Amino acid sequence: MNSAAVEQITITPLALPGVLLLRPLTHRDSRGAFTETWRASTYRALGLPDFVQDNLVHSKACVLRGMHYQTRKPQGKLICVLQGAVQDIVADINPRSAHFGQHVSVQLDAQAGDQLYVPPGYAHGYYTQSNSAMVLYKCTDYYDPEGQGGCRWDDPLLALPWQLKGAPTVAPRDEKWPPLAAQ
Repeated sequence: MNSAAVEQITITPLALPGVLLLRPLTHRDSRGAFTETWRASTYRALGLPDFVQDNLVHSKACVLRGMHYQTRKPQGKLICVLQGAVQDIVADINPRSAHFGQHVSVQLDAQAGDQLYVPPGYAHGYYTQSNSAMVLYKCTDYYDPEGQGGCRWDDPLLALPWQLKGAPTVAPRDEKWPPLAAQ
């Protein structure tokens, strides 16, 4: 294991167990910038699992995606923003958890290059804060449409602190998720 590679990443544990904010080292010069966004051996040495699928999402301004989770094949996710900015929220929806109903909210933007690791079992969503955003996330398991789940992005039990600029654009599927109290 190349310990110098691990030293290239600053890790900040967040308030929910296993949720991490990662900042890979960016090298800047007169031409622009270079960042190594992922190296299997480095992330494995940090204790993160292997990833098997990448997803790329383009969103317009004021689009809110979430709150999503998987029931049959829970996915861990490593999220980064390639263009624009989003507010990303992770919520503990496990009623047996000591952290049930708690959440963390972080700003992710292409300029800073931060990454967010969301372990399996949490609900996750984000809101586009810029004119558009391109979000890339690596997943620890393959998407299973039969195991998709969700809860309301505006669930009163969670009281998520969305920084909305007017009414968000939400997919019909996301509007139909029940609140946690009804699940």
